[in-house]
Amino acid sequence: MDFNYIYTDRLKLRLLSPETRNLVFETLDDEDIKRFFGIVSDTELELERLKYQKGMATYNRTYLLFQLLDKDSDVVMGGCGLHNWMPEHSRSEIGYALNDDQYKQKGFMTEAVRVVIDYGFQTLHLNRIEALVGSNNTASLRLIQKMNFKKEGVLREHYCKNGILEDSVVFGLLKSEYRPE
Repeated sequence: MDFNYIYTDRLKLRLLSPETRNLVFETLDDEDIKRFFGIVSDTELELERLKYQKGMATYNRTYLLFQLLDKDSDVVMGGCGLHNWMPEHSRSEIGYALNDDQYKQKGFMTEAVRVVIDYGFQTLHLNRIEALVGSNNTASLRLIQKMNFKKEGVLREHYCKNGILEDSVVFGLLKSEYRPE
């Protein structure tokens, strides 16, 4: 498979589109799929398969996911992408996650988010990128604020985590406010 990559000092960001996900699930066996997505358990594999089967893109919204790979070892460390991308409205929501605690608190996500924001504004010509962050997720709140997102409000009891309804803090970054580094 051929992929598009963006390189940072320490990372390779591998672009995955809905078409890429189709190709992975249609051509690779379970062990290769787990290796490709950087997942270790069969439970995680079934969750990925369920996302694929239920469809992650619809007629009016889609996504782009960048896998975060260690530049030296090609180990998949996590992902950062633009989901709920609505091309006709020039907006998307940013999301990100690291696969393992060993990668946290080392600046990897800051490195990746900066590149994905730039990609969204420069390549996809977005006007707005949104972030919905759990009100107790201090690391993510710090990251989004570091990227100059503006707090716009709170969605009360917006999502359920471990059976508990939690608030989401809504942030937005407009292209006119964006200052690439």
